[in-house]
Amino acid sequence: MSKILALGTVLFLFFAGTGYAVEIRLASPLPRNSDWGLILDRIAAEWYEVTGGEVVLNISHQRPGSEDQYLQWLRQNRFQAAVFTSQAFYSIAPEIMTLSVPFFIRNNDEFDAVLQEVRPFLDTKIEEKGFKALAWAKGGWVMIFSRSPVFSLDDLRRLKVGTNPGDTKLNDAFKALGFQMVGASLNDIPALLVSGRIDAFYQSPIAVQASSLYREARNLSSIRLAPFMGGVLMNRQGWESIPERYRERLHDIVRKAGIEFEASFQKREAEAIEAMRQDGLIYNVASPQIEQSWLNDISSRIPALLDRNVFNKEMYLRIEEILRRYRSSH
Repeated sequence: MSKILALGTVLFLFFAGTGYAVEIRLASPLPRNSDWGLILDRIAAEWYEVTGGEVVLNISHQRPGSEDQYLQWLRQNRFQAAVFTSQAFYSIAPEIMTLSVPFFIRNNDEFDAVLQEVRPFLDTKIEEKGFKALAWAKGGWVMIFSRSPVFSLDDLRRLKVGTNPGDTKLNDAFKALGFQMVGASLNDIPALLVSGRIDAFYQSPIAVQASSLYREARNLSSIRLAPFMGGVLMNRQGWESIPERYRERLHDIVRKAGIEFEASFQKREAEAIEAMRQDGLIYNVASPQIEQSWLNDISSRIPALLDRNVFNKEMYLRIEEILRRYRSSH
């Protein structure tokens, strides 16, 4: 009995000295042995070190589930944080979708310039919905994979394009731009391509290479439709459970890791395209004249989309002004 009492005293003194650990559970779709998985593990180690074990970040790597499920888990507080792509950000703060207007933002430098100015506003919008954006990272570009070559807009408009059925507003936008959109989850795309129910789809080259979808759609257009993002979101309960004295330091750790996420995304995108080309993918390069024709056509249709509230008009005008200033100085 005396030994049990002694052990109890030691444990009491330990927890009294260090405080009970706050557990933050993070869900990630990424493999543990990937660049991103290793970065997440390092974040967990740094959080533990900075807080002396008072905040423990437990990561569930390669957690099965859609982004909608991830968001539901955060709302239920089953998980307090998760890694997301643009889709989840759109559903929380629809203004973010304006970053993905086709051909609006044309390269990574422009994307950086826009994000630098609008990120505080978007952070606030996300916080109003009960979440905290711990990190943002440019995830790459949405590109068009197809069974037959796509150079011009007319080439694409002749094809049936598979798209995530959950992206309602984005699908409305593409339909208004004259495309034939067919609801198709990522897992259904191979069978739909083989059956001829779709002829093309748009997706990140990283996701396409990882899932081998290009083997049924051997053509990749050099046209980059729109950028997309990744990031780490935390629910309000999780954020407020962290002792206030640690919050800014832990946030900084994740923000810095977001820069590494971004560099890794860009590197992986180039590697994915090259690996697919080595395996038979045909990379169809559009001429500058054809690219300009895409830009002219789509730009002429954007006002109608704004009037129909497919994209947030106030946000669009704000980004348009940032881009005008950036392009005039570069």
